[in-house]
Amino acid sequence: MSGGTGRGRWTSPLRLRRGPGWAAQQPTWKSARPALIADALKRASARPSGNWFAVGAARDITADGRPAGRTVAGVEVVVWRDGGGALRGGPGVCPHLGAPLKDSRVVCGTLVCHWHGLALDGAPFAGWEPFPAYDDGVLAWVRLDAVGGEEPLDRPVIPLRPASEGAVDAVCTAVGRCEPEDVVANRLDPWHGAWFHPYSFMDLRVVDTPRGGGRGEEDGFAVEVSFRVAGRLVVPVRAVFTAPEPRTVVMHITDGEGVGSVVETHATPLTARADPHPRTAVVEAVVAASDRRGFALARAAAPALRPLIRRAAGRLWRDDLAYAERRWALRSTGRFPG
Repeated sequence: MSGGTGRGRWTSPLRLRRGPGWAAQQPTWKSARPALIADALKRASARPSGNWFAVGAARDITADGRPAGRTVAGVEVVVWRDGGGALRGGPGVCPHLGAPLKDSRVVCGTLVCHWHGLALDGAPFAGWEPFPAYDDGVLAWVRLDAVGGEEPLDRPVIPLRPASEGAVDAVCTAVGRCEPEDVVANRLDPWHGAWFHPYSFMDLRVVDTPRGGGRGEEDGFAVEVSFRVAGRLVVPVRAVFTAPEPRTVVMHITDGEGVGSVVETHATPLTARADPHPRTAVVEAVVAASDRRGFALARAAAPALRPLIRRAAGRLWRDDLAYAERRWALRSTGRFPG
């Protein structure tokens, strides 16, 4: 299964498939063994995150005078860009009288509280201590050492992506009533794809499962799947799902159209660990690349394509968050199978 290239005769990435009807496809429940998924989840949970949390799309945090705010694990966080365009972050509560700094202003790279004018340039001031922040070119991150409780890392655990100058990226965010592990468990169950998302996938086969204790593709789920474009028109690919850290699952396209493209699913807790009503943000980054000659047009049309990519991801996560929320509801009441 190999994709077309920018060299030689052009071939279409589309295939015409007449797959079985929804009820006639091969059942996958015997292969989707709960213990296999649970073990993969356990190994992912043991990997270091360095206390980094994805907060959203890097391009959404601009130098136009507005900061961005997010609650992460019960902690109010504010992020903005300084005068040089670097990402800054810190507590979202003003140290003076508690104003929400996400509603304040950025003036020449300095965050200025809109209640009384207290100015924060990203350095410690008046009891306000900054959080390390990181812009990886697609996503914005903050490091919360008090929340993560791990040995800090200088930067987040970022998977290998296509080079930015040759890729199109889009970021989708959705929120569910569950914990990050429920989101990760959903992504470590590729067998549900064609059953639960027949509008997006067909002919899905899991062709390899984790070796147990390995890293990279040695501890991944490899699938062959056809992505639906319209009706019976599909794009077949091979992909591998891996969990490089406790709150991230990455799908790498390893064969077929768009080799090297990735879909990163990051699960960021919004509520504190002990909250009886947890909420988790799914921050999903699609970074697509192709060596086809026509892909340059897609890069040029990226601003128009991003809403379409976000809409497709949002449809999937409408269902996948229902899966994650159901898992949480059963776990929290002691009814989860196994």
